[in-house]
Amino acid sequence: MDTEPQENSDLLTARPKSISNGNIHNETTKSPPDGGFIAYAVMVGSFLTNGLLFGVMNCYSVIYTELVKSLQTEGVVNAESRAALVGPLAMGTMFLLSPLSGVLTALMGLRMTAVLGGTIATVGLLISSFVVNNVNALYFTYGIMYGLGASFAYTPSLAILGHYFKKYLGLVNGIVTVGSSIFTVFMASLMEYLINNYGLLWLFRILAVFTFGIALCGLLFNPISVIIPEKPIKTDDSYKTLVKSILNVDIWKNKRYTLWALSMPLSLFGYLVPYVHIKALMKNHFPDADHNLPLQCIAAMSGVGRIIVGYLADKKGVDSITLQQISFYVIGTLTIILPFVTNFGLLVTIAFGMGLCDGTFIALIGPIAFELCGNVYAAQAIGCMLGLSAFPMSVGPPVAGYLYSIYNSYKLPFILAGISPLMGASLMFAIRFHKNKQNSEATTNGHLGLVRRDFEKDPEA
Repeated sequence: MDTEPQENSDLLTARPKSISNGNIHNETTKSPPDGGFIAYAVMVGSFLTNGLLFGVMNCYSVIYTELVKSLQTEGVVNAESRAALVGPLAMGTMFLLSPLSGVLTALMGLRMTAVLGGTIATVGLLISSFVVNNVNALYFTYGIMYGLGASFAYTPSLAILGHYFKKYLGLVNGIVTVGSSIFTVFMASLMEYLINNYGLLWLFRILAVFTFGIALCGLLFNPISVIIPEKPIKTDDSYKTLVKSILNVDIWKNKRYTLWALSMPLSLFGYLVPYVHIKALMKNHFPDADHNLPLQCIAAMSGVGRIIVGYLADKKGVDSITLQQISFYVIGTLTIILPFVTNFGLLVTIAFGMGLCDGTFIALIGPIAFELCGNVYAAQAIGCMLGLSAFPMSVGPPVAGYLYSIYNSYKLPFILAGISPLMGASLMFAIRFHKNKQNSEATTNGHLGLVRRDFEKDPEA
């Protein structure tokens, strides 16, 4: 997800302790305010951060088509696969470095980490504007730098919500993450307009100006004083205790979590393929249609799905894993069907269905992590799962582009992209073979106060 120990102890440590001046402090917690001007300002800041980051990343297909043209003009071999790697590399870097981002928030604080992330992302886009004709340079400036900055900004934008909201944290998370859907809807048309009128160079520069807003939003992520120190306990291994609290490996002793964490990279191998290649697919099948409309439909319905499922996630009796399985089965099936569709209206309908299930699976990541690992370990659980998913997510679109360059058809690439979520969803059935021994007294909403203590006693639950 100024070194203020109180801001991360509920997210990264197994017990409410902080380390200050070489001493460990026992601490107690207060409930978050669940409202007020500052809380809602933080929610808006998180909303804008998610919107700006994913709005740019999800609309990479607009940049992709222009970049392919540029590479083909220069006679670059495998232009499709090389151009297809740039955008997913940013997303992959963002997910790969999520565990590092979580550690950084423990050391620097949520606010400083978010501001640093927004600044790095801005510089990455600005430098990209000077190397638009060099795809190898874009791998670093857009793929690595922008992805690094996005990772550092994204984790705090979600972690800060637990400091200001508790009762309706699931709904608030849904509202915040819908920012990416809303921004994707209009960002595609805006980026298309900028490219057609000003070119890639000025597109990256204008996006850099927008992205600097992420750093400004990060200034809002100042945790409230929810931790009150009681009395210090001197110890010689305070630093070892800090490292252990940040890099706790107990989550991997939880077989249910391990199975879920391993199923996600398999499910997400083809996840970015439609986002990157759907515009090129549209140009092949429907040359006179609005090529950005399907992507906008996916984004719009993804936002609806996040709000609905974010609300449901706060309700008792909701089986989050089953819902996520269903969403992956539907995404996989519709992805396979997509290149065979010859009716534009049907294609738009499929895009709506994919978007709804996309929002469902994203909104359930947090609730499933809380369910499997408890609130204390949830941040690490999410970060590690995203880190595992980074490589397959990055590889999927370039593989699809390479296959297209060979067969001059998107049928095989989209079929393979659809099979991966079907396999991942099927693997999730194994989770049910390992019963949860944790005490049902545990928490929801991820805020420290009600802790799944049995997890510490029996992490193999």
